[in-house]
Amino acid sequence: MSATNASNGSRIETYEDFVKVHDLLLAASGLPQSLHFKLFQKLTSETFDGGAHFQIEPCEEGRQRRLLLTSETMAKDSNVFLVDHAWTFRLPDAYKLLQEVPGLVQRMAALMCVDVEDDGGSEQAAESGGKMTAEEVLESEIRNAKETGDGFVRWLELEELGLDDATFLSLNLSTKFPDLLALSLCGNKLENQEKLVEEVTKFKNLKALWLNNNPVLEKSDCGMEDTILQGCPKLEIYNSRFTHNFGVWALGFCADVYGKDNPASSHQGNLPLQSVTSLDLSNRGIHNLINKAFSPFEMPNLSYLNIRGNLIEENSVSDLFGLLKAFYCLQSLEVDIPGPLGDSAVEILESLPTLSSLNGVDASKILESEKHIVDSMLQLRLPEWTAEEPLADRVLNAMWLYLMTYRLADEEKLDENPVWYVMDELGSALRHSDEPNFRVAPFLFMPEGKLASAVSFSIFWPTQNVKRGDECTRDYLFGIGEDKQRSARLTAWFYTPQKYFIQEYEKHLNKLQSKRLPSLSIKSSATTVVHRSDGSALCVYTDIPQIEEFLTRPEFVITNEPKDADIIWTSMQIDEEVKKAVGITDQQYINQFPFEACLVMKHHLADTIQKAQGSPGWLQPTYNLETHLSQLIGDYCLRKRDGLNNLWILKPWNMARTIDTTVTDNLSAIIRLMETGPKICQKYIEHPALFQGKKFDLRYIVLVRSINPLEIFLADVFWVRLANNPYSLEKHSLFEYETHFTVMNYGRRLNHMNTPEFVREFEKEHQVKWLDIHQRVKSMIRSVFESAASLHPEMHDPKSRAMYGVDVMLDASFQPKLLEVTYCPDCMRACKYDTKAICGGGETVRGPDFFNFVLGCLFLNETIHICILHVFGSLLYMNPSVSTRP
Repeated sequence: MSATNASNGSRIETYEDFVKVHDLLLAASGLPQSLHFKLFQKLTSETFDGGAHFQIEPCEEGRQRRLLLTSETMAKDSNVFLVDHAWTFRLPDAYKLLQEVPGLVQRMAALMCVDVEDDGGSEQAAESGGKMTAEEVLESEIRNAKETGDGFVRWLELEELGLDDATFLSLNLSTKFPDLLALSLCGNKLENQEKLVEEVTKFKNLKALWLNNNPVLEKSDCGMEDTILQGCPKLEIYNSRFTHNFGVWALGFCADVYGKDNPASSHQGNLPLQSVTSLDLSNRGIHNLINKAFSPFEMPNLSYLNIRGNLIEENSVSDLFGLLKAFYCLQSLEVDIPGPLGDSAVEILESLPTLSSLNGVDASKILESEKHIVDSMLQLRLPEWTAEEPLADRVLNAMWLYLMTYRLADEEKLDENPVWYVMDELGSALRHSDEPNFRVAPFLFMPEGKLASAVSFSIFWPTQNVKRGDECTRDYLFGIGEDKQRSARLTAWFYTPQKYFIQEYEKHLNKLQSKRLPSLSIKSSATTVVHRSDGSALCVYTDIPQIEEFLTRPEFVITNEPKDADIIWTSMQIDEEVKKAVGITDQQYINQFPFEACLVMKHHLADTIQKAQGSPGWLQPTYNLETHLSQLIGDYCLRKRDGLNNLWILKPWNMARTIDTTVTDNLSAIIRLMETGPKICQKYIEHPALFQGKKFDLRYIVLVRSINPLEIFLADVFWVRLANNPYSLEKHSLFEYETHFTVMNYGRRLNHMNTPEFVREFEKEHQVKWLDIHQRVKSMIRSVFESAASLHPEMHDPKSRAMYGVDVMLDASFQPKLLEVTYCPDCMRACKYDTKAICGGGETVRGPDFFNFVLGCLFLNETIHICILHVFGSLLYMNPSVSTRP
């Protein structure tokens, strides 16, 4: 059978045909050629033999699973395994499928480990039944001290015994144990601050005191701590944190030199810390590290040091580097970045050249890759839920830790909506590693040689030699390096250093706040009426049906030949290649400006406005995820910390009609959605102005005759676009297109409303004057085009004229918010419906005349049904031809 036959619908039976049909897919997967035949065999026989080689094991206290190798060994590139897809869907359908497909939500909840209830309380209660009383603990400690030591109890743990104030005082500890060095009272019921302080300050030699998880701490302030420190002058550890008195004992406790079995050194004259090679000082509340005890003299062999979670703000960076350099044996350091040693991993390594490892990452790799933020010990971002939360909601929150994606494409076009999928239990147990031993790739098997017969799988194979008991891992961000913000993107699965991202956001915000819109130079108008020397009508070539049908003025005539046209008005982009192919010359007028991408592509539009004006109130906080992911994460973290709304909308750079647009408050989702193409992330307008309970936006038409000088006009015709469903912020509604989006004229139920009727009803509902809103909208639109003209004067071309759609939303305070600017907008509604000028004398604007006055403005310098926004460098002023129009 030939590959041609296979592509015509016959079933693939030979390896040669398999390769010919799937050659591009095989290359894209990265699967070594030596495994192609084995893949063919397993696909055609539907062999899922992973269970014979691997075992799924619970981890992270049952909140995740990992995959272990059970075979004796598995060599690199020696085998390939099929993984089925347990759930495949398009994002808008996710919630509906979980609700309707039998057994799906239960399987996904089990796979994602969110199907269990928290029964820790009952377990704890069961365990507490066998605990000793406080009196029994004391008797046991006294007996042990006599049997194994000098008879003196120096370390006493009275934890989670239910001690109240009266019982604690009745124990008379200070009389029984006057030489106590360490006392732990964690997890009791102590409430009386005065009695507690009075009792513990009787221990004059006390080195450590733990009162954690007692009610007294909730009521106390710094005064109690200060009083205890004054009464216990030798105290070095208080509630797990170092005091300002910390010294050899506290360091020795963290280094396991001191503990319950050895509360004090028997050789104080010698150096008790001289054998210490590893020291973990993380989260000890250290403000000043320069201390007599913390020195290479006391710890000459220190090779590993962890100082994460400490402010150490009382020491300068240079002083800390000087201190750490003195530890000649120090090879491995754990520290917050940014933190007390600065903001850059590279700078830390350059200042401490003896280090071979920083935050668990090889120093040479950091210097080679010039990574500034590194951490190999990131905490997993495990799903969280409440007992009352339905399984479907738990899955929707947790799925971003497991999802993978691909996008289908046929010979005609790329599929507009990407496909998301969850691998089966075996595939989903492959956890992340920066140095993985397996690789995973999606694979579409077309058994009949065409896309219609395709079945989706994932395949995985060993990329390193693996032995029995090893965890099998993959790189969640395979092929994505720091040039594509790898460290920031890991935030989708791990808790990464928030402080770094917050700093990046604050720098970004300060930069925006320093921007001011530069003034435009005032020039005389260079645009004149366009006419032919023989006085005949201007020839217009167009591929837009409405222009062909409704451009009826005698000054214009339609031609089918682009090369014969005076005016090219097309929906396609015309670049130099197209000009050459079609025969368009520099003498013809074109309905687009050079570099207009600075307006009509969403990421460029935000960049243009931010560079020109910073962060005007009419532009929601907007981030290009391809370049400003760190800043977005910082903004998100601050909003979460401050309890602010964190709902965001993600929009592809260059797609219209809300294609692949998502609303979410899930940070992992925001980051993972980058995988379906370049996007901007914009703060969602969670409280928009509503019309009869529904969301709406407004489409305005802006005409541009010139960029330099700027000549822009606003058409009297604008229209409202209404959502079909009542607005809601309920979580499940975020999946409902007709609740949160307003573009309904492409295959959905369109509820057209005449603009004057909408304005009347809106004014009545909200008790506002539309003229006030309209003035704010005009001011905003003018600022948008002034930003483009000031930053990009190269847009100007005397042979360019253009019409743009500007989409605007109103917030609950009726302030306009810019949504986007659209090239060559769809004006079907403007041509179809007659309306009345809202902001003029109420004249009727006939729909069929729409393109007559658009081209009349742009090429004949008329201002019929047109409002001047900016011309000759002037500000907004009255159109003299229609004196009643603002």
